[in-house]
Amino acid sequence: MLLADKSTENSANFSKFAENKRMRYFISAGEASGDLHAAELIKALRELDPEAQFAILGGDLMAAASGVSPTIHYRDMAFMGFSEVLRNLRKIFGNFSVARKAIDSYAPDVIVLVDYPGFNLKLASYAKSKGIPVYYYISPKVWAWKEWRVKQLRRLVKCVLSILPFEPEYFAGKGVNAVYVGNPSVEEINARIASSPDRADFFASCGLDPERPLLTLVPGSRRGEIRCNLPVMAAVAARHPDMQAVIAGAPGIDAGIYSAITSLPVLSGVTTPLMKHASAALVTSGTATLECALAGTPQVACYRANGQKISYKIMERLIKCPFVTLPNLIAGKTVIPEMLVHECTPDAVDAELVRILPGAPGRAEQMAGYELIRRRLGTNPAAATAARTIIDMQHESA
Repeated sequence: MLLADKSTENSANFSKFAENKRMRYFISAGEASGDLHAAELIKALRELDPEAQFAILGGDLMAAASGVSPTIHYRDMAFMGFSEVLRNLRKIFGNFSVARKAIDSYAPDVIVLVDYPGFNLKLASYAKSKGIPVYYYISPKVWAWKEWRVKQLRRLVKCVLSILPFEPEYFAGKGVNAVYVGNPSVEEINARIASSPDRADFFASCGLDPERPLLTLVPGSRRGEIRCNLPVMAAVAARHPDMQAVIAGAPGIDAGIYSAITSLPVLSGVTTPLMKHASAALVTSGTATLECALAGTPQVACYRANGQKISYKIMERLIKCPFVTLPNLIAGKTVIPEMLVHECTPDAVDAELVRILPGAPGRAEQMAGYELIRRRLGTNPAAATAARTIIDMQHESA
């Protein structure tokens, strides 16, 4: 295993390695969160390798960081659930064909995959067939389900750049090279909170009532997630007329997706301050639950999907770990309530919300859990450490 803290000396020698070569990176991310994390990685690679060149599958943030347009935008890649994937098979196969042609024409020195395993592991296989080293930043959650993907990671990926502190030990036992580089959400949320306006200024700028507590709804970054989870969240919000409920809009999602479900206001581009200044939040399971924990706001995690009990029973059999949400996985215990599939009803979600409102008994308990999560995540700058690890490994193998 390559240790991240050995990298300073190696990185100092990178200029010699790259003396007559401009490194070409091909980076693939298929969702809004991946676009964000990949953009920070691109910036970190540029810091260490100023002559770096990039080709990207991703979004606007990656485009801004790299200075190139996405070969495929993540809006045309993010499909959720079996039925949505089935309906879009032609588009998915078309995307993969475009990606292969882009790799062939660009001839990258390195491919970095960011999450989105259904697509990216196929890309890893193609890269391997071309002899291109592959790094996986924010790897598939194989310890939770689809453990057979471990074999693919072992065969196809040079190094997993892990953002969860328990993953390297798990991967080591499976013969996969992995390094914990830190969790990017820690840095990102800290920076966003530090630059956020105070409550009075934020409420004034957004037209919110300073006299009423805020309930933030975070229904997800994909259309399917929003359609499944926002109706439940809006129904719960309606039970608390003393609170003002606001939806945190996701990048690239048309306003009509929200307005077709509820008339609640939508604020885009301000998710972190909406979390920070909220009395509580309802959050679709995913990266946003960890961001909410790092923002210090009590929350209820929701994952409605199709809401069928049989889906839950199937999920119970497939998932290999006791928790679904990142805060609980990192803490190793229940910190936030997980309302999943058929259990994600207005009645059940509201019962958990009431427990974490100001003055309620569950609030202090959840906040103590948040402190444990921060300790376990540490303070490593994830993107910078990941970039340094890639460069060091390429230098060592040159």
